[in-house]
Amino acid sequence: MSVTVFTHARIVDPSRGKDEIGTVIVDGRVIRAAGADALNQGTPEGAHVIDCRGRAIVPGLVDSRVFVGEPGAEHRETIASASLAAASGGVTSIVMMPDTDPVIDDVALVEFVLRTARDTALVNVFPAAAVTKRLAGGEMTEFGLLREAGAVAFTEGRHTIASPLMMRRALTYARDFDAVLAHETQDADLAGAGVVNEGLYASWLGLAGVPREAEAIPLERDLLLARLTRGAYHAAKISTAMSAAAVARAKADGANVTAGISINHLALNENDVGEYRTFFKLSPPLRAEEDRLAMVEALREGVIDVIVSSHDPQDVDTKRLPFSDAADGAIGLETLLAVALRLHHNGDVPLLRLIDALSTAPARLFGLPGGTLSPGAPADLAVVDLDAPWVVNEADIKSRSKNTCFEGARLQGKVLQTMVAGRTVFGSLGGA
Repeated sequence: MSVTVFTHARIVDPSRGKDEIGTVIVDGRVIRAAGADALNQGTPEGAHVIDCRGRAIVPGLVDSRVFVGEPGAEHRETIASASLAAASGGVTSIVMMPDTDPVIDDVALVEFVLRTARDTALVNVFPAAAVTKRLAGGEMTEFGLLREAGAVAFTEGRHTIASPLMMRRALTYARDFDAVLAHETQDADLAGAGVVNEGLYASWLGLAGVPREAEAIPLERDLLLARLTRGAYHAAKISTAMSAAAVARAKADGANVTAGISINHLALNENDVGEYRTFFKLSPPLRAEEDRLAMVEALREGVIDVIVSSHDPQDVDTKRLPFSDAADGAIGLETLLAVALRLHHNGDVPLLRLIDALSTAPARLFGLPGGTLSPGAPADLAVVDLDAPWVVNEADIKSRSKNTCFEGARLQGKVLQTMVAGRTVFGSLGGA
């Protein structure tokens, strides 16, 4: 087994509360040591030594909300291409949403994802299974069998369960199988034909708006049901101050509740839509600046637990349309870390809290290996130059789809090397 030693690294490991200069020793597939005192016994004989020159080493990112086209829409994204995009962004594990064709709602599809990932992926791929068959909201899937087959969570992906009774049953079953139920909330009737955030800006554009209440009302329902069932509920993607307040109240009441947010809703607001720029058409829509600031505060205070890319590849045919007709969604695996680091550079969120939300917290929440640099853990890590400037260029995007919100954006923080189970899957710092 080969040994790699990263010296003079800034070790950022939220799982142990460490942010210090030291050494990381990777022995085969696992981390042997990581910290200021890692070289107390000296450099292992025959080790490959890499001088990080103060660059940061963080646990590999765990992105818990990734949409992939395979099976059914491989022209948008395959498991292999998504994994390449992930690796280039320092993401070592992804949780794949069930919104495929066919839907990941039975054991055979879970096994297909795991088998394809094993054969073609550079990073760890964990399938989430549908709560209801065909994501139709009517008949529950077989939670026990799906869990046994390898599903790490249950979710309706882009869809919202309309029936409170179905949600109560799903939360109860998820509890009994020790699984998390992740749910994105949007009331279809309230949202109607809305395509942007409801408000003055929507009126200026002449577009139908989605009120904040369309997200908050079904979320409040779910939080009440989480209290009732004692199930593990994860608000997959909140975007408003009132949603954050609801989650905070539920947590204060002792409910088993967590929350996630898309990086887009931390970094962008409704004004970024500009003059009908469809790459900024998202669901939920980009909100007002007051909501974005409330999301940043909720992240800093721990009300929001995890940050996701909500990577959602769409092709030219579905994006280059009139704004109201264009598909929702943006890719984000490759820019997730660098965009999140804006919050570190401007002093809004401490670096440890940021890496916790990107890696340690999602790994813990979904029971996944990784998210830590602790000795004995899988050697899933990223070497990052926190200050390196770069510009997002469509020609450099690894994803099969190019629908990024950050084309031309100037970012600060570049992934130099990504390791999964001790194997370098992106970049390389070379030797000392």
